[in-house]
Formats: sequence, structure tokens, C-alpha cells
Amino acid sequence: MRIALCVEYDGTGYSGWQIQDHSPSVQAVIERALSAIADHPVQVMAAGRTDTGVHALGQVVHFDTHAERPQRAWLRGANTHLPRDVRIIDARPVSDDFHARHSALARHYRYLILNRPQAPAVGHDRVTWEPRPLDAPRMQLAGQHWLGEHDFSAFRAAACQSRSPWRNLSRLQVSRHGQWVVIDVVANAFLHHMVRNLVGTLLEIGCGRRPPDWAAELLAARDRTRAARTAPAGGLYLAAVQYPSRFGVTAPAPLWPF
Repeated sequence: MRIALCVEYDGTGYSGWQIQDHSPSVQAVIERALSAIADHPVQVMAAGRTDTGVHALGQVVHFDTHAERPQRAWLRGANTHLPRDVRIIDARPVSDDFHARHSALARHYRYLILNRPQAPAVGHDRVTWEPRPLDAPRMQLAGQHWLGEHDFSAFRAAACQSRSPWRNLSRLQVSRHGQWVVIDVVANAFLHHMVRNLVGTLLEIGCGRRPPDWAAELLAARDRTRAARTAPAGGLYLAAVQYPSRFGVTAPAPLWPF
């Protein structure tokens, strides 16, 4: 039997999604919890490998098991074995041809920026603080240069292992909610640090240091050294993953904070 899960986690205390030899990972704690319920070793496959300090509201994973358990056991039972900063929020059986990573049509990331002169006292590892006034419409205008299928070499990490730098960006929306600036990015897939590098460029444009057309210039140059710094990990969330409707896997819409 193949089971799909929707998982929510605070990535502050983890070295990212993927299992590491000498540091805690989200994958490791989830596999331990599921193994306790299944009474056999369980390995999971995720839709996306979030980095150190990155959070998730709608990570999707799947695993195979020969254990027959009611749906509530995979949901409530597994949660009793998880730390407070990791929660399974949905569990359901799926067909054997479902794959959390390869079946995904698109990934949705959300980036949260607290835009005010004072740094936050609460939740400082869950948002990015930017004291410089940001022009959200200016950032929105710049981001439209990236829509469509492009070579995103200017926005990939030096350690990126993807064989191709080409990605198809279907949505980039910058919106302001009082002191908050929220950036939503949707693509078929992302390169290593791609969202955080895009955000770093938008921050420079939003504060007026660069014109909106700089976004197009960087894309065309395909040179990471010419782009802005990588934005901090704490403001980034894997918000949702989209799949073909035939699989019946739908992640809940992001609930926090917008």
C-alpha cells in the first residue's frame, strides 16, 4: 500500500528536509514516527528538499507499507511520535503510480518579509526582517520578467546539482499587508536556493537600489555573481504542491499568516 501525507513543519531546528549524518532533519523524525506505527522501517519520498531553516505548510510525501492501519493511525498515531514542530496534517492511500516528487505539476513557495524599522521580538526565525522601506508594486513589476520558461542560472546556488537550469515560472505575486510584504512564487520545479535568490534581487529593487529592469538583465546574463545576495532561509515556506486531480492529493491552502 502507498500512503501520501501532507506535512507541516517549522524548519528552524533542522538541517533541512533530507537526512544528514550529524544533524537533525525533518525526514529522519518523520521516518521514525511512521516506523513506530508500521512496526517496520519506513522510508519516505518528499515533493521538495527544503534547506536548513526553511519551513513547510504543505510538504507532500509518500511511503510504501505492508502494514494495515486505519487512516487515523497514520495521522494521529504518527503525530504522537513527532516533535511539536513537525505535524502530519493529512494522510490518505494513493495509487502505486503516485510519486510525491515526480508526479508533482508545480510547487508553491511563499516568502514572508516584515518591513518595518524595528526587528521582531517574536518569530524572528520564521520571517525575514527588512528595515528599508519596500515598494511592493515595483517588486511586482520586476518579477514579471521571470514568468515563463527560462534559464535561471543567475539564480541557482553554486552547489546546485540539477542537470538543467531551465525552469517554468507560472506565477510571481508580490503583495503588501500592512507591515508585511508577501512573495508567492509558483513553478514546475526550483533550482537550489532559486526562490531565495529571486527574493534577494527583489529586495534590492524594492528598496530602490536597482531598477525593475535589472531583473531581466540578470536573467539574460545567466551569471550568479552579478545578482543580489541570497535572502535568509527563515522567511521561506513550501506552501503547497499541485498534482493531477486523478491522484486525489490536495494540500490545504496556507493558513499563516495570510
